[in-house]
Amino acid sequence: MTLLNLIVSDYKKHQKYGATFLVIVFLTQGFWAVFEYRIAHFFFKRLRIPVIRQILLFLCLLWQKGIEMITGISIPASACIGHSFYIGHFGGIIINAAAQIGYNCNIAQGVTIGVSGLEDKRGVPIVGNSVFIGANSVIAGKITVGNNAVIGACSFVNTSIAENTVVLGVPAVVISQKGSKGYI
Repeated sequence: MTLLNLIVSDYKKHQKYGATFLVIVFLTQGFWAVFEYRIAHFFFKRLRIPVIRQILLFLCLLWQKGIEMITGISIPASACIGHSFYIGHFGGIIINAAAQIGYNCNIAQGVTIGVSGLEDKRGVPIVGNSVFIGANSVIAGKITVGNNAVIGACSFVNTSIAENTVVLGVPAVVISQKGSKGYI
């Protein structure tokens, strides 16, 4: 997808939840953070002229830090996030620079997707497509979250999750096989 297509898909995902153009563009902090990420990621992945790339990435880093201070949402340019990404609420969202998140995912406030583990088990999660991550959840380590999974609010996930699984708790345990239909 092109940069414009990615931004439009994110916008349409926010619009799906009933917001108008003015609300999304001027009042939705999650959209601001994703918009900045899309532009910075484009420069990170596609721009190959070294001096210009470094200057633009530095400017994007300053922009990211500004967005981070205003919204409490940190999405580094090197993270890989699919289209139709939705951040529903303000603040406390930290995504590791090496994280991979599939398309059509929803993330609530207070979510951390980060590094954990020791030696060969140290790493960052790979999150599948159409995954819903509930408020104040932590996903950490060299694990995989399958497509259509749901991570309930206030859960700690440090083991891989199968597709269409609903998990909840600290540590997260499987409570259902209903998947994310209805959450996304």
